[in-house]
Amino acid sequence: MLKLLHISDLHFGPPYREKVGESVLRLAPILAPDVIVASGDFTQRAKDAQFAQARAFLDKLPKLPTVVVPGNHDVPLYRVSERMLDPHGLYKKHISRELNRVWKVDGAVFVGLDSTAPHSAISNGRISERQLQFCADSFENSDASLAKIVVAHHHFAPAPDYERDRIMPKAKRAMKRFVEMGVDMVLGGHLHRAYIGDSLDIYPDLRSGHQGIIIVQCGTTTSRRGRARERQRNTLNTIQICPERVEVTHYMYFDDIDSFEPISRHLFPRRGKRSVAEPVE
Repeated sequence: MLKLLHISDLHFGPPYREKVGESVLRLAPILAPDVIVASGDFTQRAKDAQFAQARAFLDKLPKLPTVVVPGNHDVPLYRVSERMLDPHGLYKKHISRELNRVWKVDGAVFVGLDSTAPHSAISNGRISERQLQFCADSFENSDASLAKIVVAHHHFAPAPDYERDRIMPKAKRAMKRFVEMGVDMVLGGHLHRAYIGDSLDIYPDLRSGHQGIIIVQCGTTTSRRGRARERQRNTLNTIQICPERVEVTHYMYFDDIDSFEPISRHLFPRRGKRSVAEPVE
């Protein structure tokens, strides 16, 4: 079994909630994950001091493989010359030198993709054909027992609510390629509210057998920028990957008890399995 802790949209800067961040740091070792995934927007305005705070936060989490990708707030918005000439300079300095990267652990292969597009799309991002080929090459010849997981900040499928978020251009093209690659799960953030479901909810014609791809979008874990049903709320996810099933537990922070508590649980069969099999005690 492989357990992931999925956080996102920390937004260090004015929106960051220090009390909530401290709660995350207390909870993380209790949850005992094997891998941490942080799906972008570490900062509010891509400033050096904000990245330094984000780095210090990551360093206080359990010393585990940590999958990171940049978000649109991690590139300068108003510092136009910097955005044109060196948009990821501070992200590379503090968070990760690589923007597109592969992590291999026991039980899974993660491909992190940089969905930011500083020169063409500030908000809703882009994924290029070159990145899709990088993803395909990274998963090629992976053992069938390994979970194939894509992590990107921006969403490839909109949450099925009334917010009507714009998705990335050619998102369906990317999802089609992910199905062909045998991707099990796509993790992301950006929406500032959770969406946990199946890609068939949005793309019913893109399937592998009877299955689509598990979609796990994380809300904002530590900022005041929650939206829609998670307005002014903070959330995170844990994901347990077992041979027969994937179990996603969604946690929400409650101010009155200064703690994250699980509020929903979602079970999916693994790729190629017909049903969810509960573990034998």
